Amino acid sequence: MYQDELLLIATATTTITEKLATATLADGSASDLSKYDYKNLEPYVHPPETKEKLNWAELVTLDLEDYNREGGKERLAKQLEHAVHHVGFFYVKNYGLSQEEVDHQFTLAKNFFALPTDEKALDNAEIYNTPKFTEDFEGKYQQPDLLKAHLPEIEHFSKTLHSNVVLPLLSLFAIILQLSDEDYLVKQLTYEQKSEDYFRYMLGGGLGNGHTDLGTVTFLFRQPIAGLQILGDDGNWTWISAQPGTITVNLADTISHLTGGWLKSSVHRVVTPPKDQWGYDRTGLLYFARPHNETVLNPLDSPVLPAAGVTSRFEKPVTVEQWVKAKRMIQLNPDIAAKRWAEAGDGTVEVLAGFRGRKYKE
Repeated sequence: MYQDELLLIATATTTITEKLATATLADGSASDLSKYDYKNLEPYVHPPETKEKLNWAELVTLDLEDYNREGGKERLAKQLEHAVHHVGFFYVKNYGLSQEEVDHQFTLAKNFFALPTDEKALDNAEIYNTPKFTEDFEGKYQQPDLLKAHLPEIEHFSKTLHSNVVLPLLSLFAIILQLSDEDYLVKQLTYEQKSEDYFRYMLGGGLGNGHTDLGTVTFLFRQPIAGLQILGDDGNWTWISAQPGTITVNLADTISHLTGGWLKSSVHRVVTPPKDQWGYDRTGLLYFARPHNETVLNPLDSPVLPAAGVTSRFEKPVTVEQWVKAKRMIQLNPDIAAKRWAEAGDGTVEVLAGFRGRKYKE
C-alpha cells in the first residue's frame, strides 16, 4: 500500500562497512552470496501499460541536468513554482542513476518478495524499508542474504537519491520561497544527521484512502501499473501516469508545515488498476526523505509567506520527531483513530498541537 508508515511492518539496515561477497552468519559459518548475482536472479520485467483511457493528471517534468548550468536553478524554480504551490506532484528526470541501476533494484525487490517468509522475516509483509546508511542505524537490523549481497549498490542508490534529487529540490524550494539563505532547507536534511529517511521495496498497493505523506518529499520510481491518483482542488481524482526515465515526486507534510501550507502536501491514494492490468504484480521502489528529527516546524522566514497570510499550523513549537510520532499513532491504531473521528464529528481529528487531519473524498 502506497501510504507512508501505514503498513510499516519491518525496517531493515545493515553494517554500512559490509562490502564483501560473503557474510558471517550468527552461528559463525560463512554464507556464499555469489548465488545472488544478477545472472542467477529472475529479472524484473515491466508489465505492459494499460490501454484504457484514463483521466491522467498533467504534471510538469524537471530536467535536473539543467540544475548546474548557468541560470539553471532559476529556470527550474520558475518551472516548479506552480506545481509545488497548487499541485504537490511533479516528475524529475536525469537524476544521476542509470536505467540499469533502477532495473537492478526492481529485480532485487521482485526476488526479495519471492523469498520464503522466514527468510524475509516479514510475516508476508508487502513493504520492506531500509533506513539511511548512518551510524544511527548501523547494525541495528538484520538483512536477508539476498540484500546483503547487494548492500553497496543499495547504499549508493539511496545516497545518490539524497544528493542528486533531495538536496537540489530543497534549494529550488528555497529560491521559490525567496529565502535569504538558499541552503537553509538543505541544512535541515543533511544525510549524516539523524532522521527517518528510508528506501522502500513494495509489492502490491491495495485500496487506500486519501492521505498525505509524513515527511518532506516522496519519490516513486516508474512502474507501469496504474493505481496512484491525486485529489485536485475541484474534488476530483486524476491518475498519475508512468513516464519513462522519470521519478514521480510528491511533497509531504513537514515541508508543508514549514510553509504554513503554502507548499502543498498533496492528497493521494492507490486504487485498483484498470482491468487489463489485473494479472500483474505492482512492484514499487520508493524513497522517503524527512528533515532532522529535531527540526522545529515553524513557518520559514520567507517574504512569500506573510504576503500570503500564512501562520503556523500548530499552537506551540512542534519538532519533526513529535509530528511523526503523533501521526503514526493515528495511522497505526485504527480503533483510536475511529473514536477520535467520531468524537469530532466534522471529518477532522486533532493530530498534534491544534493541527487537525482530515478525511478525504473516497
